[in-house]
Amino acid sequence: MAITKAKKQDILAKLETVRDSSESIVFVHFKGLTVANTTAMRKNLREKGVGYLVAKKTLMKRAFGTTFTGEMPNLDGEVAIAYSADAIAPAQNIKEFSEKFKNNVAIVGGVFQGVYKSQAEMIEIASIPPLQTLRGMFVNVINSPIQGLVIALDAIASKK
Repeated sequence: MAITKAKKQDILAKLETVRDSSESIVFVHFKGLTVANTTAMRKNLREKGVGYLVAKKTLMKRAFGTTFTGEMPNLDGEVAIAYSADAIAPAQNIKEFSEKFKNNVAIVGGVFQGVYKSQAEMIEIASIPPLQTLRGMFVNVINSPIQGLVIALDAIASKK
């Protein structure tokens, strides 16, 4: 069923808003998801501050076109976008769902901080640990030399 010109203009305006306000956009290939799974995925994404929008590929190409640097990934099949002001959240959440629904959801590519990225690059970005984990790793790196010094001083004190 064809959509009206007014509906296309509304979708195009929404895509332009997403383009201007998002730090990261992930192109998501979806096929064969049940309505229940799609609804659960959208709800989960919404709770995590990630938007999910299905639009025609021609409208996506028109909205994103040459705005970003690099080459737009090839969008084959049924494609949606996941977007957020958080740079890593869309990729992480879609990767989580692609592992849950192996044959039904996949990352096709995306836009990360104004640059088009390939599928492999977006999956790599999705593998970055959450901010809390990174902070814990950083504290561990800072704490490691201090801990080594304490162990060495304790060993010296126990000898004497």
